[in-house]
Amino acid sequence: MATNFALASTPLVALPRQSLAALRAALIRDLGGGYATYLQEAGYAGGEAVFGSFQEWLAARGENAEAVGFAEFQGLAAEFFRDAGWGTLAIGSLQDVVITLDTSDWSEADPTLNIGFPACYFSMGLLADFFGRLAGSPLACYEVECRSNGASYCRFLLGSAEVIGQIYQRMTEGVSYLDAVNELA
Repeated sequence: MATNFALASTPLVALPRQSLAALRAALIRDLGGGYATYLQEAGYAGGEAVFGSFQEWLAARGENAEAVGFAEFQGLAAEFFRDAGWGTLAIGSLQDVVITLDTSDWSEADPTLNIGFPACYFSMGLLADFFGRLAGSPLACYEVECRSNGASYCRFLLGSAEVIGQIYQRMTEGVSYLDAVNELA
């Protein structure tokens, strides 16, 4: 059984974490608050290639993304993202309203940044597209805790655009994301 994959056989390339951090810093410097949209779009554009690589990675193990149960999928997706260099990923849910993706070592996060808000925008786009392809319908992803903001881990919420939009709106009104999720339960 394969334990990882060769990038040369996929549409993926290795990118140093420092390059992603430098890109974010340059976009913040030059665009201010508007930088997030650019990173999120770039991440979303890569979701198809990452999902295709995931399917190939599964096939090399004799698995099929559509044929595995949710519990088995959680472990396989976590292993894939770890093998791809993104970091460890724990998949869960909150109140059956949103999927949670938690990680204490996500590659895009920069604990030295202490930017004042979650900053893994490339990942938000990438994860939305990746998991949306698996779900067979568009998903939105919103990071609510981030190591770049002083948290001990990054937490991404996945759900429909409507649900994530409602959570985001409540958060702009000063409500915690946990309370916003509970309101939707």
